[in-house]
Amino acid sequence: MRFDIVNKLETELEKLSYELRVELPRELKTAAAHGDLSENAEYDAAKERKHFVESRIAQLQKRISEILSINLNAIPKNRVGLGSRVSLEDMDSGEEVVFTFVFPEEVDPDCGKISLASPVGKSLVGREVGDEVLVVTPKGRKKFEIVELMTIHDQRDARRDN
Repeated sequence: MRFDIVNKLETELEKLSYELRVELPRELKTAAAHGDLSENAEYDAAKERKHFVESRIAQLQKRISEILSINLNAIPKNRVGLGSRVSLEDMDSGEEVVFTFVFPEEVDPDCGKISLASPVGKSLVGREVGDEVLVVTPKGRKKFEIVELMTIHDQRDARRDN
C-alpha cells in the first residue's frame, strides 16, 4: 500500500530537483554575469535559495524513505493506530466527533485530521471500540467513548472490494 502523502512529497521533490538542476544554475550564471560577486545581492539570493533547496530535497528524501519503510503489519487491525478513522461520543454532551489519524504533514484539525502525537492521539492510540478514554487538552479534560473504528486495514479492504 502506498500512502497518498508519498505522492505529494514526491511531487514537491521533483519540482525542487528541477529547480536545483535547471533554474538555479541559470540564475547563478545570470547573476554572476553582473560582475563583482562580493556585492551582488542577486547572486547571494540565488546561492541562499540553492542551499535551501538542497536541504529541503534531503529532508524530503529522508521522509519519503521513512514513510515507505512503515510496516503496515505492525499497525493493529482492531485498535486505533495510524490511518484509523475513529468516531467518539462525548460522555458529557452526547455529541459525536470523528478523527482520522494522519501523518504530521497531513494534519488539518478543521477537517478532523490529527496526528497520533496530539493529545487526542496519545489518549486513543491502542484503544478499541467500547473503550472510555479521558483526553486532556489545553482546553481541559473530556471523556469519550469509542463508538466506531475503521483501521487502515479496514479502509484498504473496502477499497479492494470496490
